[in-house]
Amino acid sequence: MSTLTVVARLKAKSGSEAGLERELRALVAPTRAEKGCLNYDLHRSAQDPGLFVFHENWESRALWDAHMNSAHIQAFSQKQGELTESWELFDGEKIA
Repeated sequence: MSTLTVVARLKAKSGSEAGLERELRALVAPTRAEKGCLNYDLHRSAQDPGLFVFHENWESRALWDAHMNSAHIQAFSQKQGELTESWELFDGEKIA
């Protein structure tokens, strides 16, 4: 089975940049402690302080699915609408 790679891109609403960063930073430690998490890295754009990207690798899709249903992700999901202008999710498997 191939490792699952996930790239999540989140754009903060104007004025919510610091709040979104705070909430995203709070996800890092509990996620890194989850079973199957190989890496969970948060990045902020050098050109746009309101643009954030997570680069993640998981042992399997099932373990990533469990992560998406975790308490800390569910709690963030409740706040996401007030903090984000947009978000995109890419998930795929390495092919080369």
